[in-house]
Amino acid sequence: MNASELTQQIKAVRQRADALQNHAKTSPLPPSEILHDSLEELNTALEELRVAEEEVRQQNEELRNIRYELEVERQRYKELFDFAPDAYLVTNTEGKILEANRTATSLFKISPKYIQGKLLINFVPENQRRAFRSQLISLEKIRQIQDWEIHLQTREHTGFDAAISITTMCDREGNPLGWRWLIRDITARKQAEEQLRAIRNENLQLQEATRLKSQFLAVMSHELRTPMNAILGFSQLLLRHPYNQFPPQARSMVERILSSARRLLVLIEDILDFSKLEAGRLELNLQEFSLAELVTTTVEELHCLAQQKNLTINVYINLKNPQIINDSDRLRQILVNLLSNAIKFTDVGNVNVEVLEIQDRVMLIVKDTGIGIGEVDLKNIFQEFRQVNQCLTRKHGGTGLGLAIVDQLVRLMKGSITVESKLAKGSTFRVELPRVVNKN
Repeated sequence: MNASELTQQIKAVRQRADALQNHAKTSPLPPSEILHDSLEELNTALEELRVAEEEVRQQNEELRNIRYELEVERQRYKELFDFAPDAYLVTNTEGKILEANRTATSLFKISPKYIQGKLLINFVPENQRRAFRSQLISLEKIRQIQDWEIHLQTREHTGFDAAISITTMCDREGNPLGWRWLIRDITARKQAEEQLRAIRNENLQLQEATRLKSQFLAVMSHELRTPMNAILGFSQLLLRHPYNQFPPQARSMVERILSSARRLLVLIEDILDFSKLEAGRLELNLQEFSLAELVTTTVEELHCLAQQKNLTINVYINLKNPQIINDSDRLRQILVNLLSNAIKFTDVGNVNVEVLEIQDRVMLIVKDTGIGIGEVDLKNIFQEFRQVNQCLTRKHGGTGLGLAIVDQLVRLMKGSITVESKLAKGSTFRVELPRVVNKN
């Protein structure tokens, strides 16, 4: 029962009381009967009033409960509003701030009691205020804006990047009353995006530099190899003449020219191979061959290098099936590089070569008793143009590409290479390859 219904019921009771009074004055019945009828009517009216009173009491209780729930909900909304991680504002249609949560006051560096009543445009830099006003005008039509990126400023004129979402508050007739603003500080994101963009640009520059370097190395290697082959050819022709036609000093000079040219040609071939590997233009020539035979032949070819330093090369082959499918020339190149390094950096002791099989894979192990590699240098051992000891580089020569080429060739063969080493205790290189290498 609402207040209007209660008023009507009280009015009805009064009307019935007036009617009883008039009836008592005009009725021909004895006073006792009139009194009895009046009391009955009054009892009925009072009963109805008591029922109405109970209904009103229940409704008041329900209203109190509803008011309590509304207060709880209002407090919950206020806490959500105040402690939200993003800045929330409520403004009128002129952009005047009516409400602001704690994040908003912190973002704009202004006290809560001073932010209310201020125009939001005060926190927009002057060079962007025209665009800001245009957006406010457009809001009257579009009613909503999502993730509008704009540069804002604090009360202290410290700038920051923000993403703004706006929704329109309307009355029952749909007329705009104001706007709700969600403002998120995206300065960190913008900085991260800028850093990422700079890194991408730097990567593009590095890729272009690498491409130009590879192109230069490939061109120069080809250009150098042509005259170098001519020097080798003419030197060999000169040495084919009878021994007594050359004075000893002249023959020694030609032999030195030939030896130096061969060394230079090996270096040029390394550079050419590396440039092809780096550019992804080197392809494997796959065929079936005996791994045991290839290892034995290669070790015999390098035996003279070991003899010059009084080193022994021990070969251990443990293969049930020596046949594999791979590029024999490139696999020989891997073995030559590893053995040459082992001999080059070993002055006392021996070099061991072991070949074994692990299920459908084969493993080549080259172990020496040489100078070894420090723990700090191990992580860079397969990088191009990197050698552990520059003094040794000058002593023994080389481009610093040998192990880099080995590493890339092993990767091309879908294999892996690892190294274990300690200073003055030698090094052990392990190359694990599939028995059957596919081009895919």
